[in-house]
Amino acid sequence: MLSVLIAFAVAVLPAILLLAYILKKDAKPEPTGKIVMALFLGIVIVLPIILVETGVSDFLFGDGGEGQSFIGNCVDAFFVAAIPEETFKLLALWLVLRNNPHFDEHYDGIVYAVCVGLGFATVENIGYVVMDDDWASVGLMRAIFSVPGHYAFAVLMGYYYAKYHFVKRSFFNMVAIWLVPVLAHGIYDAIVMNIGINDWLIFPVICLLIGFCVWMHKACKKHIVAQLELDKTGMAQA
Repeated sequence: MLSVLIAFAVAVLPAILLLAYILKKDAKPEPTGKIVMALFLGIVIVLPIILVETGVSDFLFGDGGEGQSFIGNCVDAFFVAAIPEETFKLLALWLVLRNNPHFDEHYDGIVYAVCVGLGFATVENIGYVVMDDDWASVGLMRAIFSVPGHYAFAVLMGYYYAKYHFVKRSFFNMVAIWLVPVLAHGIYDAIVMNIGINDWLIFPVICLLIGFCVWMHKACKKHIVAQLELDKTGMAQA
């Protein structure tokens, strides 16, 4: 029982730390009720995502199947994982932000998107970590890569959502709200799924994964700073 509790703590801690990091940067904190709502919707979408992913996987690869080649893994990464997950996350984010009077700063888009993304990531992480006998190593690897990955996808989604809402309602910004996190998520998953496809390529692919994650998080940090600066400038002028 103790090991299960420890595994549960290991599973939820990364999301808590990332959420605290994002919320601490908000100069004008969002209402607790809205934050809880965003987290809750991130949790709620887990079930429909599982149903859709199972159906898509069965359609593409057969009952209980998955990609067994480089191309198959890439198709799996985008069509089974990235597209369904980011689509439902965007739906949840839209539900939180529509007619939300507190969505009045650029950075708010990132805050709410991260809440949705980490709500989903927490449930997913619990499933992977708690149910695995080797929960310590699984929890460590997912704390380094998977949960921060969902955080990064959410930052990208929130950034473009706010950019479309506050800066320019262009077709490009509208499409980017969905497409940019889908591309980031799909590329990330494709790299992960192809790590073991060839023993000779394991080390290069791991290096590619690390490099992509570093690049992605640098981009997210840049977006966060940019949104905070826009809000600071706006407040200074008000």
